[in-house]
Amino acid sequence: MNTKLLRKTNLSLDREELMVNETLFHNANGYLGVRSNFEEGVPEGVGSIRGEYLNGFYDFADMPQAEKLCGLCEEKQTMLNVADTQTIFLSVNGENFSLFGGEVLESARELDMAQGVTRRQVSWRSAGGAQVQVESTRMASFAMLPLFTIEYKVTAVTGCQLQFSSLHIGSVKNYCDPSDPRVAAESPQYLHAAPAELQDGVSYVTAKTTRSGLTVTSAVKNVISAPAQESLRAEGSSAEYTASLSLKAGESVTLTKYTVLCDSVRYGDCRAQAARLVAEAAAQPLSHWYEKQREYLDKYWESCAVQVKGDDDLSRAVTYNLYQLIQSVGKDPHSNIAAKGLSGEGYEGHYFWDTEMYMLPFFSLTRPDLARNLIQYRHTILPYARENARIMGHQKGALYAWRTIMGKECSGYFPSGSAQYHINGDIAYSVVNYYLLTKDVDFLAECGAEILFETSRLWIDAGSWYKGTFRINDVTGPDEYTCIVNNNYYTNCLAKYGMYWACRTYQILKDAGKLAPVAEKIGLTREEIEGFREASEKMYLPYDEELDINPQDDSFLQKKVWDIAATPKENFPLLLHYHPLYLYRFQVCKQADTVLSHFVMEDYQSLSTMKNSFQYYEKVTTHDSSLSTCIFSIMASRLGMPEKAYEYFGESSKLDLFNTHHNTKDGIHTANMGGTYMAIVYGFGGLRVKEKGLCLAPALPAGWESYQFRVRYEDALIGVTVDRDGGHLSLVEGSPKTLYLYDRPVDLHDTLTFPTGIAPAPAAG
Repeated sequence: MNTKLLRKTNLSLDREELMVNETLFHNANGYLGVRSNFEEGVPEGVGSIRGEYLNGFYDFADMPQAEKLCGLCEEKQTMLNVADTQTIFLSVNGENFSLFGGEVLESARELDMAQGVTRRQVSWRSAGGAQVQVESTRMASFAMLPLFTIEYKVTAVTGCQLQFSSLHIGSVKNYCDPSDPRVAAESPQYLHAAPAELQDGVSYVTAKTTRSGLTVTSAVKNVISAPAQESLRAEGSSAEYTASLSLKAGESVTLTKYTVLCDSVRYGDCRAQAARLVAEAAAQPLSHWYEKQREYLDKYWESCAVQVKGDDDLSRAVTYNLYQLIQSVGKDPHSNIAAKGLSGEGYEGHYFWDTEMYMLPFFSLTRPDLARNLIQYRHTILPYARENARIMGHQKGALYAWRTIMGKECSGYFPSGSAQYHINGDIAYSVVNYYLLTKDVDFLAECGAEILFETSRLWIDAGSWYKGTFRINDVTGPDEYTCIVNNNYYTNCLAKYGMYWACRTYQILKDAGKLAPVAEKIGLTREEIEGFREASEKMYLPYDEELDINPQDDSFLQKKVWDIAATPKENFPLLLHYHPLYLYRFQVCKQADTVLSHFVMEDYQSLSTMKNSFQYYEKVTTHDSSLSTCIFSIMASRLGMPEKAYEYFGESSKLDLFNTHHNTKDGIHTANMGGTYMAIVYGFGGLRVKEKGLCLAPALPAGWESYQFRVRYEDALIGVTVDRDGGHLSLVEGSPKTLYLYDRPVDLHDTLTFPTGIAPAPAAG
């Protein structure tokens, strides 16, 4: 089975499925993303979200508050639909090609994850009897990030007269849906496009945002493969290329459309850069760019591919998820990973904690260069995090925005937004995780340490001492059905860890002679480090002795338990059917919270406490968040519950391909995709990244024949294979390493075979 090919045939034209497929088959490369819209469009009222997006490109929008209280956000950033260069109309003997007219004899869509392209194939007969085969191949280039191409091939089954009309539309708007809180409720004109320019067969449109002052240039060049009557004209902020020709039966013609998108976030002169790149792109045949695309993906899959034997649907879903991660991740320090990647406008292109806790672990293990970029982005917005801390009343330190694009807070509802201070701990955790895998001291010195020190300063200012323990009050943890609480267990764990590592980093840089620049830059004192150490060591972590669990917070166990079983299915997700304050008064969780903390900080509690907590929270968690089931899967694996682990994993892995949350039309769930990877590698593979080294405790799910994955650790690429005969470690490249296998040190020089199924050793109390 080819797990790198996703194919759907005889496609439905149902409104919902159309928009879901626009998401599933979108093209992206981390810089630009284009939804998989029909080139010819759909009739008005059928339903389509037509969009082209740039990662990190935004405008400001008003977010008025009903009551203008101090510090509440009244302005947000939003990702923009920057142009429409997808549109290609085809006329066959004067009749417009459309899946909603004439007769569709066959239709198919493909996503080729080895070649990095999508294809759409249609066999169509017009009302007048003319028959053609139309195939479009689309690519967002990994070799030239601003480049998007469409190869539009028409084959005549009967002789016919063809006319192509390829549009370049510079004035576009964002999608809006007032009924859905995940997308914008209105769509103002964010971009103001200048008149289209024509030069040497290329059309250019430069547009400027209303308020952020950013500019973007789209450049389009069309190339026809056969002699034709051609024209290129501009009207307002749009341009139209037309080509007319006749084909005999059996003949083909191809229109190649090169699009280049350049923004002022990356380029000083967007127009000049677009002209240079579109000339460079069109100077090469598409076969050149296809080959570059395949080479890039060959290296990607060689380093990170996860293979599962025994469940074909699952294996394809996992491959799809990993492909979407490389499509979504920003390739420079100017951007991050949006909650929906570059596949749609859900959550308006904002970056959340999802990156650090669900996606960055994948890149740290497989593409540390991209992980480094993601952390560098957080470092570039550190000044805004300091400013946000002051807005929130803190005199020292930095508090990262809960949701943002350029660094400023975009959260309108602070109880489940700005109050999620754990974002600081999540980002600090990602810095440490990256360092433990790479031992990159220079990177710590350049930006990682400053993040650790400034987030630790925030904890000291936000927390307080009570009865000899350090506590953090009035915050919200990952569970957004429980807001503004004292001593959220997850938040306190991450704060404890972050401050511990601020102290460790101080010593690491001091020993390496690299401490002075960052310490002098931010005025860090030894007394502050001692303060971090004491607060970390004496951090209060809620514990209930009678139940032997970690309460989610100080008041959680005092509340009534929500009866999930008695709740009508149509009332999920709860946030759309119950007032927030009503939800806050119950023991009910939207997603993993304390269970997540037991995954990332398993050494802070005993195995029995983690197991009892898992069983307790399992009964009160709705999994209304896509971030939840993968974490329950990981912890079920850790706690020796293989059947539960597999059940939760299946729910997580197939979320988008099967549209199980019924909102894939707005974009993919990138964090869940990273979570699926973690459920295999951290769950079934038992991988943990600890200060002592890389740890593994693999087990084989009952329904699988085998699975394998590769991870990078320091200078080495390590292969892990688990099958019914046992486990196998291989040193694919790099120097020998000492690893921990079922908590026992082993030396890996070449290959190593071991029996699986050994019970994991209890975590330290």
